[in-house]
Amino acid sequence: MAKESFLVNRIKSVGFALRGAFLLIRTEASIKIQVCITLVMTAAGFYFDISHTEWIIQILTIAMILGIEGMNTAVEKISDFVQPEFDKKIGFIKDISAGAVMLVSIAATIVGLIIYLPKIF
Repeated sequence: MAKESFLVNRIKSVGFALRGAFLLIRTEASIKIQVCITLVMTAAGFYFDISHTEWIIQILTIAMILGIEGMNTAVEKISDFVQPEFDKKIGFIKDISAGAVMLVSIAATIVGLIIYLPKIF
């Protein structure tokens, strides 16, 4: 079997990643909520005409939340696969993963307040 070229491998990798992103959005309630918030914040950015720097910070913040939410889902899925029954150690791992999402969400909320409160008041 011939080895695939670097370019073919990269194209396949992008395809797998896109499939994973669509699966995540289609199947996970928490990410659906985050995508809705993303749309609201994007509309707010246009409405309040935020600066280029604010756009960059907002986009990076949104990407951070969506990414960590995806990683949290992956941790939960693999934990359930490895141990379908209740297990305190698996619960501990899942709680840590959920805690990471919460920390990023708090930071994102603070970023949003810093960007938008001055524009509202």
